[in-house]
Amino acid sequence: MFGLIVARQRIISYALFVYLVLVMPAFGQQRQERTLDEIKTEAIHRAENGMYPLIGLDPADVKQAFAAIKTKDKDEWAAAFMGVGDGYVAEAKSLEATDPAKANADYIRAWRIYSFGRWPVPVSPGKQKSYAKAVEAFLAHTKFLDPPLQVVRIPFAGKEIVGYLRLPKDAHGPVPLVIAVNGLDSRKEDLSEGFAGILPFGIGFLAVDGPGTGQAPIKVSEHADRMLSAVIDYAQSRPEVDKNRLAIHGVSWGAYWATKMAIVERARLRGASAQSPPVDAFFQKDFLTNSLLGNREYLFDQVPALMSIIEGAKTIDDMAEIFPKLSLVKQGLLGQPMAPMLIIGGVLDTQVPIADLYLLLSKGDVPKTAWINPQGGHLGRQLRVWPDSVIFKQVIIPWLVHTLAPESEEKH
Repeated sequence: MFGLIVARQRIISYALFVYLVLVMPAFGQQRQERTLDEIKTEAIHRAENGMYPLIGLDPADVKQAFAAIKTKDKDEWAAAFMGVGDGYVAEAKSLEATDPAKANADYIRAWRIYSFGRWPVPVSPGKQKSYAKAVEAFLAHTKFLDPPLQVVRIPFAGKEIVGYLRLPKDAHGPVPLVIAVNGLDSRKEDLSEGFAGILPFGIGFLAVDGPGTGQAPIKVSEHADRMLSAVIDYAQSRPEVDKNRLAIHGVSWGAYWATKMAIVERARLRGASAQSPPVDAFFQKDFLTNSLLGNREYLFDQVPALMSIIEGAKTIDDMAEIFPKLSLVKQGLLGQPMAPMLIIGGVLDTQVPIADLYLLLSKGDVPKTAWINPQGGHLGRQLRVWPDSVIFKQVIIPWLVHTLAPESEEKH
């Protein structure tokens, strides 16, 4: 009897050994977030190579902030980056009158540092403060812009949608307009910097934070697209804007909204461009648990960030229940008539399955344009070959310019 017990114990011990040594590591590779040291190493690498979310950040500034960070505490993180950003703001204020170009550069630098201080989402008092400072520094930078950037406030659901409107200089008559919607952790400030590149083509932009992000008045839900319908209402009310030449552009989560608007607002949109749009498979429980939890393409905390923007999501179980309801297939929208689309993505994307893009390409009633990078990750990015800025200049802007051309030009 004793020998049988010992044998059983050995079997149980061996089974436990196999599970801990062989099974758990493979499981953990999918779900375990980076340690603080890993985050620091990866963030510096990304800053040195101009990779998201550290595009435009000086690696020296990042290293300086990291020297003050000893734990993964959110407020400690924010305080370290605010400490660096505050120095640039102080210098900028002292130089506004004597060296405006340097002051502007300092404000831009501060904005980017503060923005990383609130990354991925401002869910603690310190990160909220860092986000507020990021917005303040960005607006200080916009004082130097020509043509100017207007902060617009659109009444919505008893609150307001805050947007940044910028129109081409010396425009004659109403101009076409792109409504730009950010992703999970980017913001309308980031989009405003990028979309400055479309102004020389006689096209304006209105950048807004998508539902659940930034200064948006509502969180993500099945019906949150009504917020973007209100943005279209506003755009069409502006006399400087050609209400018949509107397009929408979205990045990642913003691409979800761009795709949905291409269907529900097809009569009011000339077209929609979408980078890595979640459509259906993204919203299924297996993708949430097997790809999004502990995702390494994302720097850290992707699922906690997602929970913060979705109405009613407090736990992973909440997410698993709510997510499928957001699928455009589940909502009965995919396959309906829609506006023309540009769909951009990378086959190696681990954050939005390429299957979603292929599905979207096969549905609807009009041909779509696709730019799919076989070697690209999220948004089609490929280090040193297809960075964000190159995709924007060479793919997105030309498509939007063509799509928003006057009808007489469109036919040639």
